Amino acid sequence: MNTPFTPPTMPTPRRTMFARLRASFLTGLVVIAPVGLTIWLIWTVIGWIDGIVLPMVPVAYHPDRLIQTYFGLDPSAQINVRGIGVVIFLFFTIVVGWLAKGIIGRSFIRFAESLVNRTPVVRTIYSGIKQISETIFAQTERSFETACMIEYPRKGMFALGFISIPAKGEIATRAGESRQLIGVFVPTTPNPTSGFLLFVPKEEVMELDMTVEDAAKLVISAGLVYPPSRTTAIHELPPNSVNDVLPPS
Repeated sequence: MNTPFTPPTMPTPRRTMFARLRASFLTGLVVIAPVGLTIWLIWTVIGWIDGIVLPMVPVAYHPDRLIQTYFGLDPSAQINVRGIGVVIFLFFTIVVGWLAKGIIGRSFIRFAESLVNRTPVVRTIYSGIKQISETIFAQTERSFETACMIEYPRKGMFALGFISIPAKGEIATRAGESRQLIGVFVPTTPNPTSGFLLFVPKEEVMELDMTVEDAAKLVISAGLVYPPSRTTAIHELPPNSVNDVLPPS
């Protein structure tokens, strides 16, 4: 029952057929796009690896040729079998790693590196790639396990980054023993593989509760995809903190 003091109730406008179709299309796009892009990316990477590995395999042992021979199909029939090159690459990499651990493998690697070190241009390229590979794949220290914020590029502005490793060598020496510097990688948007390496004093690095994956999503989406709020108590924080990254003083 309406009274003179009750504001009139406005009728809810009905959505048109076009608006409902548009909403359904956008909802379906949100569901399909991540799945489709993931499948496309995996399919493309597998095809890229196959394109590099399979030309090194004799034609008689190609998967499409084996299928044609086994089932008696026409040799001119096109059969696209992806993934065999990935399996061959993984098996080859495991075998090489196993051989490199042995005495013969280490001796062969030392001999090959001695030949490479005598070649001016190749020596520079090989040493740089080797250092990057050892840093990424053979790093014993925990790195890039914690997201953080630092004041960058000026005071009052904050940038999202990932804690790397403590400063070492000449960088740590030049900074002085009284200052402990932390390597922080500040990625760019929307391509997080490029960015800036900054050495920041330990006390100026603000750790975040969000995971590295959530921080990467935030960077890639240009701030559109925020991780869920985490109100974790201090005693429940994970152990991968700046103090754990730094060596004991």
